[in-house]
Amino acid sequence: MFKKILIANRGEIACRVAQTARRLGVRTVAVYSDADADAAHVRACDEAVHIGGNAAKDSYLQWQRILDAAQATGAQAVHPGYGFLSENEDFARACAAAGLVFIGPPPEAIAAMGSKSAAKALMEQAGVPLVPGYHGRDNDPALLAREAQRIGYPVLIKASAGGGGRGMRRVDRAEDFLESLASCQREAKASFGDDHVLVERYVTRPRHIEIQLFADAHGNCVYLFERDCSVQRRHQKVLEEAPAPGMSAARRAEMGQAAVAAAQAVGYVGAGTVEFIAEELDDGDLRFYFMEMNTRLQVEHPVTEAITGHDLVEWQLRVADGQPLPARQDELRIHGHAIEARICAENPDAGFLPATGRLAVLRWPAHVAFQRNAQQDGGAPAAVRVDAGVREGDAISPFYDSMIAKLIVWGEDRAQALARLDAALQATHIVGPATNVAFLRRVVNSTAFATADLDTALIERERAQVLNQPGLALPLAAAGVAAQALATEVAAEDADPWSQRNGWRLHGGARRRFDLLVGKTAHRATLERLHDGALRLGVGGEFWSFSAQPLGEHRYDVLLGGQRHTLTVYRQGERATVFADSGHLELLDIDPIAHAGDHAGEGGRLTAPMPGKVIALHAKAGDTVKAGQALAVMEAMKMEHTLAAPRDGVVAELLYAVGDQVAEGAELLKLAEE
Repeated sequence: MFKKILIANRGEIACRVAQTARRLGVRTVAVYSDADADAAHVRACDEAVHIGGNAAKDSYLQWQRILDAAQATGAQAVHPGYGFLSENEDFARACAAAGLVFIGPPPEAIAAMGSKSAAKALMEQAGVPLVPGYHGRDNDPALLAREAQRIGYPVLIKASAGGGGRGMRRVDRAEDFLESLASCQREAKASFGDDHVLVERYVTRPRHIEIQLFADAHGNCVYLFERDCSVQRRHQKVLEEAPAPGMSAARRAEMGQAAVAAAQAVGYVGAGTVEFIAEELDDGDLRFYFMEMNTRLQVEHPVTEAITGHDLVEWQLRVADGQPLPARQDELRIHGHAIEARICAENPDAGFLPATGRLAVLRWPAHVAFQRNAQQDGGAPAAVRVDAGVREGDAISPFYDSMIAKLIVWGEDRAQALARLDAALQATHIVGPATNVAFLRRVVNSTAFATADLDTALIERERAQVLNQPGLALPLAAAGVAAQALATEVAAEDADPWSQRNGWRLHGGARRRFDLLVGKTAHRATLERLHDGALRLGVGGEFWSFSAQPLGEHRYDVLLGGQRHTLTVYRQGERATVFADSGHLELLDIDPIAHAGDHAGEGGRLTAPMPGKVIALHAKAGDTVKAGQALAVMEAMKMEHTLAAPRDGVVAELLYAVGDQVAEGAELLKLAEE
């Protein structure tokens, strides 16, 4: 086994690799950018080397600096994780030229599967079913438009070198094709350095099912069953589970054998995933088509580890060290059911717009972290596992992916796994940037997901149930604010009677008010202490009996109107976030005197919703525009975001040009009245 490896990545996957390496007695070297100088993955490794600036192109994509760091520290091998350089054949070759083992497949296999169009040609020769489409090299826009017409709408434009949902557009009408093509190619060029695309028929109600495979240098190749990754937004996975609900043993074997054949056709070695689009037939069976092969470890690999009991990073290290696979096909079994939820800094109710900011609070349910599954040692896997590359107090920056962590649950069956996932999400408390935790709970509890009525449009089909839903009810949130305020005041009391803040009056009761702001809407809550000492809380003209007892760790036992609740309240200045079983709500508890004279509203300016780069402007000074009209396109966190006019008006002035970097909240242009 290697004595030392360098991990050419960051975040949770770097921490994940470091955990297995430490268990095997392998020392690790981290690399880091300016933004990641104090990151969790730097602390997780034995050594660390600085390799450049904040942007990935200035650090994690600078492979010569990475190779220099490996040689300078005496590393014998490089683990690329996923993303960045993990599927870069030139980097794999450069590792070999530098005398380093690339912990991944041979460069030739990466090249063969790295181009979606070339991979589909190989699969066609191998007899693997393909979705009807155009996979040629000629990317003349007029030709592609004609091919789309031949295939029949809707079609899917996909970056040939793409992945992670980037460089992918569904097009429903011929008149939208060229604009979508241009946007897709811009995003592909920015993400992968290659704007070549292919066009395929868009399969209606498709399921996304992938096969985990592993091959060694001794001619052995196995599949570790499947994962269903159908729940997606903007072509990026949200929930992944294993095994796939409704998968028959015969279809599982057929898909697994097809994946193994695909790997053997290119001389594959290491971990890989063959992705299929599957259509459900009238009899409930599945018809599947080859989509692509990812020549690396997948983000969702923990669910496979949970159901098989095998550590896939350990397999990677052993195979790269020249050892045979740790298990034969007939030794692999499925045990139970596992589901992974990707917890991201984003706002689902604003088109999943990525969010940035400091993680003021980051609290998880009882869990294991990056732990090897006990099943391999004769026990059951952990009920809850969290793979995170950040800690409380860290910042989610605009330079990298918005994922905060992966929450993985295991159960004896799917029903138990679902129940554990809902409970784990309910106990996940994050304060700072917007997150998708509440959205994930709604998806998990949706009828479609609960009954395994799965396809890649599930979120869109269930949007009325999973998007734009209210958070915690205001009276309960106000009760949390009041409970926290009372507990803080009691804690400040001492033997001096004048320090008592219980609102005692010689005659009558006492009343105090809380000025609360939820979003841009102001509310007033009142807490009254009656003459007999009882409390009641009023919000919006309604009143409830109220009592509260602190439970420690920001938790309070609250009785509101005869119903008992356990509330958790985190406070940062005026900002309070209240969590309960039914959800959470963030609000401001405002001191009206401190804010006297404040003015709200900014008059419909067009502002940047996050830090990023302006990559297109669709209007110039003097243009008359309508509300909702696309005016600018920004690139942030590897994705494009279109900004629309907030109202009708005339563009008075452009404040930035294409290529400019802008800060969150920056005014991009001025709109005047028509």
